[in-house]
Amino acid sequence: MNRLLLTLLALGTGFVSGKERPNVLFIAVDDLRPEINCFGAAHVKSPNLDSLAAGGTAFLNAHCQQAVCSPSRTSLMTGLRPDSTKVWDLNTHFRDHVPDVITISQHFKNNGYHSASMGKIYHGGFDDDLSWSEKALRPTGASRYALPENNRLMARKRKAAKARGLRGKALSRASRGPAVECAEVPDETYTDGAVAALAVKTLGELGKREQPFFLAVGFANPHLPFNSPKKYWDLYDPAKIELAPNPFPPKNAARYALSNSGEIRVYEGIPRKGPLSDETARELRHGYYAAVSFIDACVGRVLDALDRLELAEETIVVLWGDHGWKLGEHAAWCKHSNVHLDTNAPLIFRAPGQGTTGTPCTAPVEFVDIYPTLCELAGLSLPSHLEGDSVAPLLDQPGRPWKRAAFTQYPRGSTMGYSLTTGDHRYTVWVEKASPHKVLATELYDHTKDPRENENVVGRPEYAPLVKTLHKLHEEGWKGTRKALRH
Repeated sequence: MNRLLLTLLALGTGFVSGKERPNVLFIAVDDLRPEINCFGAAHVKSPNLDSLAAGGTAFLNAHCQQAVCSPSRTSLMTGLRPDSTKVWDLNTHFRDHVPDVITISQHFKNNGYHSASMGKIYHGGFDDDLSWSEKALRPTGASRYALPENNRLMARKRKAAKARGLRGKALSRASRGPAVECAEVPDETYTDGAVAALAVKTLGELGKREQPFFLAVGFANPHLPFNSPKKYWDLYDPAKIELAPNPFPPKNAARYALSNSGEIRVYEGIPRKGPLSDETARELRHGYYAAVSFIDACVGRVLDALDRLELAEETIVVLWGDHGWKLGEHAAWCKHSNVHLDTNAPLIFRAPGQGTTGTPCTAPVEFVDIYPTLCELAGLSLPSHLEGDSVAPLLDQPGRPWKRAAFTQYPRGSTMGYSLTTGDHRYTVWVEKASPHKVLATELYDHTKDPRENENVVGRPEYAPLVKTLHKLHEEGWKGTRKALRH
């Protein structure tokens, strides 16, 4: 696709039909924090993600709307923030509260695209028939665990849990296997390898059609358990894997700030309470890095197929991790908070004919921005309900002025924490859900001096003017950030 056509599409200056519209390859990665080479982590082996970023734009300051799977993915797919979808947990389907909302893949489907998915796009057992042209595609003959002894262990635990009367999620939590697995098996033995193979096959089929496609490919790793073929574990020397540099809670943090790492504690070999040993922490980090490299290889297979099928020049690629993850930082594991490590996640766009490639963007952007961006790049109209802003201008000018902050949130029982992140600071206001104007606590982290967020400095006198400015921005909310986009 030539640059003129892409410009016409982006500006909406004409209707382009059929195969002339760009395809969309929409890649989701679960629990991927931005600890990859192209985001500055040279110790992580991620050549395919690095190549994607080199040919497009990596957004270093991208944030999900809530750092847990279902709310994050729901916001991204609908273009609505959690307070609009009413999805703040893992048990609510967005159609229960916004039944008529048009999702991103549904919008492409309604505009002549063949919309298909495989792997994890929505959370868990949730899906949305209206979003797709066909039922979700599923690989066969693969699983999350490869070693027979681990599958036998889980079967025994499941049998015992059933005998105790456990059902549903309680049964699932009581039947978990080890938190890591290293097996000398082909990639396709695991679910993600099988998804990659299915994606390659599906691209071959979709590429022959006259109809443009929107293909969503969801990978499960590096979500727990960190299970990967041995060759990816072998990329890392265990003796050189460093532990978290700040294994302690932030000084002066609000009592709502961190979770209890409950997600990881249901896995075999993980203590139910208390700190993890250095040996366990190092093994988990090793497993996480191996899982990232495994996913990198899976993504590489799909991108190689796009090249081989001569589809790359007419396909927009977007890759995102649904939220970040803690690996022992702040004396915690997993996500479930507003800390920068949890809300900041990789986002990479590559569009045919984009003006600037390989230059990372540091502007604050949000996952609700993905929906309008893809619409603009494909020349589709923007649905009126969208609560994000297209970042398409940043693909050509990564350093141009942009909106002032990205907004995230996380609930703690009857309390909700609202965070805004600029280029230099994160400011959080904790309020009562029933009385949103009743402030219970505030936090300020100065990333210019404290990038790891080790101290809440909101009470220091020298920060009082900044706190006043950021609190005003908090009160204006996400709509107020759009002022910076007006010229």
